[in-house]
Order: sequence, then structure tokens, then C-alpha cells
Amino acid sequence: MIKAISTYVYVSQRLHPGILDTLKNSGAESIEIFAARNHFDYTDRQHVREVADWFKSSGVTLNSIHSPLFSDYEWGRHGEPPVNIVDCEKRRRIDSMDEIKRAIEVAEHVPFRYLVQHLGTPGEAFDEHKFEAALSGLEHLRAFAKPLGVKLLVENIPNEIAEPEKLNEVIDALHYDDLGVCFDFGHAHVMSNVREAFEALKPRIRSTHVHDNRKDRDEHLFPAEGTIDWNEAISLLRTAPHVPPLLLEIDGDGKENVPARLQDAFRSLEKAESAALK
Repeated sequence: MIKAISTYVYVSQRLHPGILDTLKNSGAESIEIFAARNHFDYTDRQHVREVADWFKSSGVTLNSIHSPLFSDYEWGRHGEPPVNIVDCEKRRRIDSMDEIKRAIEVAEHVPFRYLVQHLGTPGEAFDEHKFEAALSGLEHLRAFAKPLGVKLLVENIPNEIAEPEKLNEVIDALHYDDLGVCFDFGHAHVMSNVREAFEALKPRIRSTHVHDNRKDRDEHLFPAEGTIDWNEAISLLRTAPHVPPLLLEIDGDGKENVPARLQDAFRSLEKAESAALK
């Protein structure tokens, strides 16, 4: 499996070549960029060019960009609404899709395979209007992304719209073979359990988010810091038909020796993979 890391581990810092070098030296063969403007300003041509130049010379691929969660530089702390393609207000849905398209346009400067897209916000309830908004929003974003070589992945997140069964309903309704899933192990652990969620989504999994928690909240811990059974998780991952990358999405704020711990995480997961082969 390809080893990959999300820049979310340094999301409180401005993304720059030094951070990308650190991720490469920590074992990343591919990278996901977390599109938060304070971290990676996808609307700033100079910033995009700086990051694109690094990828062109590094030998590391850009696996994916995580779609923006907010359009401001402060994660909505001053009242800015979240980026949400199933928002109840049409104007906000349109604004959200416009913001996401700005992130997709990064592909004009550095190619990437996938845009990882949330449906709704954490804890959001399901209703039929939001389901229809999800279909419309994904159809619109796919039409924009496809000419740029970008495919959409929906992510299982802790809400009623993005639980595995509903994600399958959305994908079935759209009939797009290129619409897949980014499987988040930590979210699956919080919402139900890893095995149940994985089996429901397995044929559609194209990428992953690997992090741990204690099942009470979404913490983005290093593997083995929570209660996920990683031997089982890696054994399951090996059965996914599309061989998705093993992509660490860790909250690095306040943690020491992050590069060394990323390396340790890959080593422990590789041991679990070796055990699964026996």
C-alpha cells in the first residue's frame, strides 16, 4: 500500500516546502492537502505556485485535496457559515460550491487525483431536501472537476447524511462510476464500528483517512492511541479492490516529535499488514 499523509497534521501553520519536506522525510509517498485558507490559501496564486513547484521536483504525488470546510481564514470563528453543499439555504449552497471550485482549480497548477468532499456538517440530521441537494451539488462539482482530471470522493463523517448506507444511496442515485469514497477509520469507529462501515463501502473506497479515537469523540489521534483494532483495520483494508493509500490524518497540535511519530505509525501499520499476510 502507498504510504500517505494529510497536511492536516500541521493545519495551524502556513503550508510551505519545509513542511512538505518533513512529510516526505516521515515516509509519505503521497500527500493530501487540507484546504483551509489559513493553512493552504488556494486562492493565492503565489502560494499555489510555491506548493506546485515542490511537487514537481519532489517525486511525491498529490493524492488529494480535502475540500474546504470554511471560506474564511479563521475556521468560522467570527460567524462565517461553514462550506456546506447541503445547506438549507440555496444561496449558501451556491457560495459553498463556488468556494470548492476554487480549491479544485489547484489542479491547473499541480495535478491531483481526488477531491475529498463532506456532505453536511458534523451532527447534521438527514432529510430528503438535503439528499436532493447532495445529488445536485455533487453533479455540479463533478462536471467542473472532470475536465481537470479530478475525481470526487465522499467521506463518511459523523452525521445522518454521510453514514455508509446514505453514501451508498447517493452514489447509486447518481450512477457515476468515477464517484468513490474516502473511508475514514476514526469516523467509522465513532459512528458504529470499523468493520461494519468498511464492508458497506468497500467496493467504492479509493482513499482513506487513518486516525484513532476512544470512540467517544473525533480526536484524530495516532494509531494505537485510541481503541481501534488496527490489526483488524489493516486486514480489512487489504481486501479493498482498489488498493487505496494508507493516509494518516493526524491532529498534530501540541504534540512533540511529530515526524518521528509519523514514522513509528507507518512502521506499526506495516507490521499489522505483514501479520495480515500470514
